[in-house]
Amino acid sequence: MLGSPRARKRRLTGAVALFMATGLTLAGCAGGASTETADKGSADSGDITWWGWTPDAAPAEAYIKAFNKVHPNIKVTFKKLTIDGYDAAIRPALASSVGPDVFAVAPGAANGAVGIYGVNAVDLTPAVQKTLGTDWKSKLAPIGVSSLTTDGKLAAMSVGSVFSGTVWVNKDLFDKYGLTPPKTYDEWKKVCAAFKSHDVGCFVQGAGQPAFNEDTLQAITDNVQPGVWEKALKGEAKWTDPAVVKALTIWKRLFDDGIMQEGALGVQQYPDANNGFMSGKYAMVMMGTWYMQYSTVEGNTAAISGAGVASPKPFTQIPIPFPDVAGTGHVGALYGDADFGLAVNKKSKSIAAATTFVTWLGTSQDGQQAVADILNDIPALTSAQPNWDAVKLVNPSVQQPALEKLIKDSGQSSEPRLATVSADLQTAIGVASTTVAAGQATPEQAAATLQTTAEKIK
Repeated sequence: MLGSPRARKRRLTGAVALFMATGLTLAGCAGGASTETADKGSADSGDITWWGWTPDAAPAEAYIKAFNKVHPNIKVTFKKLTIDGYDAAIRPALASSVGPDVFAVAPGAANGAVGIYGVNAVDLTPAVQKTLGTDWKSKLAPIGVSSLTTDGKLAAMSVGSVFSGTVWVNKDLFDKYGLTPPKTYDEWKKVCAAFKSHDVGCFVQGAGQPAFNEDTLQAITDNVQPGVWEKALKGEAKWTDPAVVKALTIWKRLFDDGIMQEGALGVQQYPDANNGFMSGKYAMVMMGTWYMQYSTVEGNTAAISGAGVASPKPFTQIPIPFPDVAGTGHVGALYGDADFGLAVNKKSKSIAAATTFVTWLGTSQDGQQAVADILNDIPALTSAQPNWDAVKLVNPSVQQPALEKLIKDSGQSSEPRLATVSADLQTAIGVASTTVAAGQATPEQAAATLQTTAEKIK
């Protein structure tokens, strides 16, 4: 998806989780309508439609329910479209006079949907300034502002961000067999061998879905030499850099040494790898902060059920840093983007009400509290943190410290994930990852081909 939901293919939520739609005690904090469009309806009442390929229905309903506690006279109807069909649906809708009032866009002014559909969106800067003050940028996560700004206009409001660089583990499986989550490459090999001896899968990845391969390659490269991957994306380093070649070499070893599951190249991250982990067939999976939602009793139970398990029993899942596969000690790097942005359609007849909804969800303490408590995104408002008393984790004493650290570390990261990657470059990275894994190209050859392609893209 790098033209709208392209970047969202990084995480197709295959299992529908049940989220906390109740128990949110919210008090009012209104957004405001842009002064240039204040005449388009009432800011406090009206019917508006919201289109997106994300979030799932349950969190969307929770957001709307929380919003209606403050703004009961604005009815919001959410319409979820498929990821692959979003572009085809949104383009003609925005060109017409009957399109959605609010629509989702992927981050990335240069290559993401905000760069394409920003022309159809209202500038939300005045509304955000009215809500947060002239220093509004200091109160929001920088990555959510920069990646949704185009031509100097805040074209969409970030609800929250997602970060990758973590491996999620089924701690119950590790405890069952007396194993410890791996910190090094050798430990990873030994853990996988141990799980295999018990007929349990170790690590699962949908290597047939290249956007997720990019996550793993970025993690490996950051482990080899921090910063090189980001520089290569910017054109400040070549893809033939020794650090990238070494990362591709380690990537190949994951397949050769049995860490990557057999047949990985024929597997999709969603639904295959996700369902494999959630059903307990595998003990580890490469996923990002969006997996926090499955740490709750409700979310985990629903995800297990969605994976095809008839009588789901929630298990303890926790994030761990990507193992030190290069032996450098450089671990814990996280990289991310705004999950998605909410834009207000310039042709809407209810711009004021739509702006109220978007700014409330993305900037108010109560709206962002709803986002924080669902554990789907890292809130855009930096002051918002999960209310752990209201979040029902499967194993609070084990999970809460790990999640708190993950949220804190994510807030300190400025390394981009997919928002700055063009569709052509992502395809090229995918080709490099799959050809090396299949033994069709050496790491050196794949890196050279990648570099040649990157130069042509420029």
